[in-house]
Amino acid sequence: MPSAEDTSVHQERSVVRPTHQDEIAAAGSELIGGRSGRWTRLGSTALTPVGVIALVALGMFALGMVQKLPCYNWAWFRGAGSQYTHACYSDIPHLYTGRGFSEGLVPYFDRLPGDMQFLEYPVLTGVFMQIASWLTPGGSIQEQEQAYWLVNAGMLMICTAIIAVCVARTHRRRPWDGLLVALAPAFALTATINWDLLAVALTAAAMLMWSRSRPLAFGILIGLATAAKLYPVLLLGPAFVLCWRAGKWREFGVAALGAAGSWLVVNLPVMVFAPEGWKKFYTFSEERSIDFGSFWLVITQRTGTSIEVSTVNTVSTLATAALCAAIGWLTLTAPRRPRFAQLAFLVVAVFILVNKVYSPQYVLWLIPLAALARPRWRDFLIWQACEVMYFLGIWMYLAYTTSGDKHQGLPTEGYQLAIILHLLGTLYLCAVVVRDILMPERDGVRRDGSDDPSGGVLDGAEDVFVLGHAVVYPPNRAALNVAGPRVEWGTAGAPAAD
Repeated sequence: MPSAEDTSVHQERSVVRPTHQDEIAAAGSELIGGRSGRWTRLGSTALTPVGVIALVALGMFALGMVQKLPCYNWAWFRGAGSQYTHACYSDIPHLYTGRGFSEGLVPYFDRLPGDMQFLEYPVLTGVFMQIASWLTPGGSIQEQEQAYWLVNAGMLMICTAIIAVCVARTHRRRPWDGLLVALAPAFALTATINWDLLAVALTAAAMLMWSRSRPLAFGILIGLATAAKLYPVLLLGPAFVLCWRAGKWREFGVAALGAAGSWLVVNLPVMVFAPEGWKKFYTFSEERSIDFGSFWLVITQRTGTSIEVSTVNTVSTLATAALCAAIGWLTLTAPRRPRFAQLAFLVVAVFILVNKVYSPQYVLWLIPLAALARPRWRDFLIWQACEVMYFLGIWMYLAYTTSGDKHQGLPTEGYQLAIILHLLGTLYLCAVVVRDILMPERDGVRRDGSDDPSGGVLDGAEDVFVLGHAVVYPPNRAALNVAGPRVEWGTAGAPAAD
């Protein structure tokens, strides 16, 4: 019978430690005493890797709140320019009054004064905003707006903890990859700009459920996430094509029905009793013109020619469909079935790249997926550097456009460069993910012998449908468990992940 020490050593070796396979992680670890050693064994300390990651994520979230202090104290309330020059803008306090919450108006049911007649957010996000307004104490309007932001920040902090825990637990043997999310600078900077973290948390929880072979729970959470933001529904596409290749039609059907059912449960009451308010999100998305952050804006600014909204909508939709079809073709022809997280990242990245608007908080959609798709610090930090530059660029550009004759901030050409940096950073991360799919031996997640740790029912499943020269892999589920050489990270002679 193995001793407690033997069990502890086995547990230690079963967890992939990034400081033993990633040179950036190893170098960064010198700040806290060097590479992980005996003290990191599971069960040997009060804090597990998941607990550490959650605490780090909450700490970074708190630092992001501190970064908003100039706006909280005065810049939100004393003209537009200051909140841009301090890069601390947030929609939350402005929409407290701008969308009728300060007056007790009910989202979707009560008509708003001004051009925006109804709340332009999906239903579950509207519920989130409404709950926060109920928890906001009275006082002057400025005090209420400050309190509303604080209440929302507290609720979004809970979402942050959920995201950190779910990402850390999705890949059973790679909990430390969750530090990519926890330490992402763009996460801290954009977490309280808007309410996107609600959908991100539900999506991260859905990914965890899929990795645990619970397709119904996955579908329900995807439906709820889609009721908070549109992009999570895209994850059903990778699930479909992967289940096609593996012949897991029942599991996909359960997930799709769960998603449709939970989305309807949230939306149907508002659809029936406030149809005009309910459809505002969809009509606003359709009618919205070219806006900040998109390559469409660069084109119109460089050429001086406007593009019809209907044209942009059509081209964007067709481009998204074509690129998603290309991802589907890649999935069915790849030499080894791609991992679910890889495809999830690619489809959401495609949606962001061709969209007619890119708000700075949209990076939150990709951060958890990127950590699971390509858990490599070098690539992740290159991408994050581009996103931080875009974050600073958009606020400096807005400061420039609102400074009048002073022209303080970033001119149009500089902002266009920031947009291009964002696009190139995202395309770079997409490229290395596609390379990992085409050359699975370079995929760091798989170099310990794993198949698809986030794949759930797909993990180790047989391929039943492939195209071209794709290899049917593996021949059976037991093939993953047979005796044979396996890479153990941190042991002598183990190759470094690329």
